[in-house]
Amino acid sequence: MGRTIAFDAMRHWCLRAACAALVAAALHFSAGAAHAANLAKVFGASNEASTATVDHAAWDGLIAKYLKRGKNGVALFNYAGVTGGDRKALKAYLANLQKVEVTKLSRRVQMPYWINFYNALTVDVILDNYPVKSIREIKSGLFSSGPWGTELVKVEGHDLSLDDIEHQILRPIWRDKRIHYVVNCASIGCPNLASKAYTEKNTTKLLELGARDYINNPRGVRVENGRVIASKLFSWYDDDFGSEKELFAHIRKYAGPELLGQLDGKSRIHDYEYDWALNRP
Repeated sequence: MGRTIAFDAMRHWCLRAACAALVAAALHFSAGAAHAANLAKVFGASNEASTATVDHAAWDGLIAKYLKRGKNGVALFNYAGVTGGDRKALKAYLANLQKVEVTKLSRRVQMPYWINFYNALTVDVILDNYPVKSIREIKSGLFSSGPWGTELVKVEGHDLSLDDIEHQILRPIWRDKRIHYVVNCASIGCPNLASKAYTEKNTTKLLELGARDYINNPRGVRVENGRVIASKLFSWYDDDFGSEKELFAHIRKYAGPELLGQLDGKSRIHDYEYDWALNRP
């Protein structure tokens, strides 16, 4: 009898704990939605009359020093080779970005600011946890896979995560499919980290180059035995890329002659793939 009472008490406690967890999760989700809406509104502000710029020279120098393109066309970052001095330089660059009053900048300066911020912060997270075989090994919570949900920086008083920068600022404010080709998640399957920092002068060009580079690489889109295989990037963000018909139109827009010929008569993606291995030599 004593064991039965103890068991019932434990079961009752577990049920209460489960309910509490569900309530906490619901409140967290609600708060997260409000947080996201607020970020899009806050950072949607700009000053188009501004002539101010942001200095990305430090990031540009680190990319030039440690990024190399492999034989398969994938840009690889030499995380193991980064010196202590360059680690400090990266930390200083990220600290300087957090001091910028980004809402007072023009849109043409804001976009490269956020792209460089995301990419540099991703490299910083990897370096803080290196060695790892995949960015997904770095947790941001008990049930998480990857660091994207962790609030890592503060801009204009707002704590931000990598997810916030990509999904609550870049995507909703600019609504540009090409953003997916320029934010790098430190993985082989991801679009390449650009070989230079983004600026107000080169961002449009690099957005186009990023799209063409990824779509014409086998990890982006390829045809095998008559079957079209594409990156899971396109299925994860079908809200941005649209229907399968719209996706094919987008792919054909950037496909080179070889891929375009292989896609002739094709109208269906047969499979989606993605390689989460770290983008290191």
